[in-house]
This record gives sequence, structure tokens and C-alpha cells, in this order.
Amino acid sequence: MAIDIMNPYEMAVAQFEDAGRRLGLSQAMRAILSKPKRELTVNFPVRMDNGDVRMFTGYRVQHNINRGPAKGGIRYSPQVSLDEVRALAMWMTWKCAVVGIPFGGAKGGVICDPHQMSHAELERLTRRYATEISILIGPDSDIPAPDMNTNPQVMAWIMDTYSMHKGYSVPAAITGKPLAIGGSEGRLEATARGVQFVTREAMRDRGMKPEETTVVIQGFGNVGSITARLISEMGCKVVGVSDISGGVYNPAGLDVYKTLRYSREHGGLKGLPGAEAVTNQELLELPCTVLIPAALENQLTRSNAPRIQARMIIEAANGPTTPEADMILNERGIPVIPDILANAGGVTVSYFEWVQDLQRFFWAENEINNRLESIMTRAYRAMCDKAEEQQVNLRLGAYLLAVARVAEATEIRGVYP
Repeated sequence: MAIDIMNPYEMAVAQFEDAGRRLGLSQAMRAILSKPKRELTVNFPVRMDNGDVRMFTGYRVQHNINRGPAKGGIRYSPQVSLDEVRALAMWMTWKCAVVGIPFGGAKGGVICDPHQMSHAELERLTRRYATEISILIGPDSDIPAPDMNTNPQVMAWIMDTYSMHKGYSVPAAITGKPLAIGGSEGRLEATARGVQFVTREAMRDRGMKPEETTVVIQGFGNVGSITARLISEMGCKVVGVSDISGGVYNPAGLDVYKTLRYSREHGGLKGLPGAEAVTNQELLELPCTVLIPAALENQLTRSNAPRIQARMIIEAANGPTTPEADMILNERGIPVIPDILANAGGVTVSYFEWVQDLQRFFWAENEINNRLESIMTRAYRAMCDKAEEQQVNLRLGAYLLAVARVAEATEIRGVYP
């Protein structure tokens, strides 16, 4: 299996290069867009509850800011690496461009296991990390947001830390905050809601009726669990889900609300009554109409791509499909709705939150959801049109749109000095 695991940054660059060649970008432009603009590595001490001091390493990478301030989440995980953060920052650039919002791409991360830390330790780590990266972040330069293992509370600590340095409150410096301090209605569900809108459009295009559609979702965190709820509310049957403890499967369908409650009460899906236990890898190969990877990178590889039984894949995670797997799925006629579009709902509503904070004027949730639906469906249609026009798969269609927009902005601005 290990031989299939691709360095995420190499994967991101390979995807970009494919689009760059097809667009006929110059060697200079391809060189500029294949490298991050800025990379900050920070090593910082945190006092633990027992009095010990531990050193932690964190990153903040800005890939490209030619279309606007950098935008991107912060993840806490033992697996965080500089190359992973570089890849995620690049994907954010294309994600913002494909849905047409005026941001560049960034990402951040800290190498840690938040599940092994107390609330107080997590707060001290977050505030120290925020202080270390405060030389880069701000409402006009780089706006962080939640990602894997971070949440509105973590964003509140970062916003407060940044504001303490300034001496006044700066709510627009961070998105994904609690409503009480300038967060936006609809932000928590935004990524999953974007997945729902894109899934609905893709199903319509292929004549799939919700009542005849079975869905498997890998990952049951914020995105995966809310996607399961929204997809089931559409009338689809969720037959398999998984989290870090493993997967559960019932071909007759899972009761999503009972599954959500069980996961909350037991800290995971393991042992869910009325369901068969499966591994995360087995889950991906289950028979279903729609497969939604909503966990990590490198999940669909050349090893398992030939055995995927889904008729369509919606990438709710970032980089879940390796280029080799992409080719295999393409040859097998299994469409993949790419991550840079499918999970762009989160950054789109983060953009709405930023705008609301800057204006000090807030919108109702139905207005936010309607605006999100409009942006996601328009971007989906543009991707399909581009793919059809160029006779390429949907990922390349999305990349051709996104890379062309970023290249145009870069060309117009020129090379300084």
C-alpha cells in the first residue's frame, strides 16, 4: 500500500502542470504558479498542564495572492508536514479561483495530537501558534479558517490573540468563528452544503434519482457527518460511513440521525448496532451509487481504483485521489467531481463571513445558503462546459478554469519590480 502514497505537494504540482501545458502557459508562468509565494515554519514552546514545556512545530504557507488576500484553514494533526501544507495552499488557490471569489490560497498546520491535549493545553498552543504566524495573517493579507481538528472555538482564540496584539477587535482576521464574535450563519454546514449542491447537480446530469441512490461516505467529522445528514434529507440512502475507528455498513441503509447520535455518545462509530463493521479501505470498495471521500489525501490509489464499485465520486476531502487512480477511474468511466470544486462551499461562506465582518452587516442564513447555491451550481456548470468543450475529464475542466484565472491575474499584475 505504501508504494501508492504520493507526496501531496508533488500530486498538486502534477495536477497543475497538466492544466498549465494544456493552457499553453509559458515556462515562466508555470514556474511562478508551481511554487508557494511564502512559507513560514515556527517552532514554539507550550507549557503543559503538568508543568513541563514541550516544543511544537507549525507552518503557514501562502501559495498565491494575485487575486486577493490569502485564504485557508489551519489543521492540527500528527501527520501535518510542510509538503502537505504546501499542497493544501495550492489547492486553495485553485478552489477560490474556480468558484470566482477574490482570494488567493494559503494553509496552516501544527504537528500535534489535539485528542491527547486538555482544553487548556489546546488554548495555550493555539494562542502561541497564532502569535508566531501573526506576522503574516490579517484581514487584508491572510485570513485563516478551521480545518481538520480545529473548530469555531480554536478560531475564537486566534481572533482574540490577533486582536490583543492590535489593541482592538478585528473579527475579519479569521473566519469560521462562533456567531457571538462575528461568525456567519451557515458557516459550520457550508462545506457539506456545497458538497450537497454539487452532488445534486451531478446526479441530475446522470439521471440518478435520489430514492434509487446509495451513498458511502469516508470520514465522519464535520464535513462527512453533515454531508450524510444533508444527502439523506435529499432522499438518498446512506449505506456506509467511517471514521478513524473504522467503518460501518448496512446495505439496507443507515439511520443517519441515530448514527450521528451514536457517534457523539460513544466518541466514534465502532460498535454501531445494526451495521456490519468494515475497515476504511473496505468501505471505499463497497457497492454504491455515489462515493464521497471526506477524510484525507491519498485514499483512492492505483491499488484500489480498479475495485471501486461506485458510479460516481464526489471529493469532499482535499486530494483523496492520486493521479494514477484518476486515470484508472477515467478509463473505467467513473466521473470524479474534483475537490477544488466539490468542497469549495466552506471557503465560499468564509468569504461571505469576511465581507459581513468588514461591513459590520450580517445576513440571514437563507440568504447565505441561496448565495452559496448560486455560486456552487454556476461553478459546477462552468466546469462541465469547459470539460466538454476541451474533451477532458471534470478535474481537468475545473483546473483549466481556475489556473487560467490565476494566470491572467498574475500576467496583468506583472513581475515586480
